[in-house]
Amino acid sequence: QVQLVESGGGLVQPGGSLRLSCAASGRYFMLWTMDWYRQAPGKQRELVASITSSGNTNYADAVKGRFIISRDNAKNAVYLHMNRLKPEDTAVYYCRVDSTSYWGQGTQVTVSS
Repeated sequence: QVQLVESGGGLVQPGGSLRLSCAASGRYFMLWTMDWYRQAPGKQRELVASITSSGNTNYADAVKGRFIISRDNAKNAVYLHMNRLKPEDTAVYYCRVDSTSYWGQGTQVTVSS
């Protein structure tokens, strides 16, 4: 059984930064592609960023150049570094093991002055 636990969300002013963390259980973490998704109120959940086992990354156009996804296989963790945050980044952020039903519980990010 794989468990994913997100942390690091909160309230931040526009232009600010946050780092989200996702701690994963499971002995094969280093082999997984990991994703960050987000879901804003009234909107569908969308893929924000992903990172493969070899460290290749992909980003949604809306966050490209502002967000960075990274991983630490020694800690079974994946991170989302969010910079130059905008009000439209407000959402619940989830991590997921790519192409599986393994999701975290989500962490709220609110960007507001």
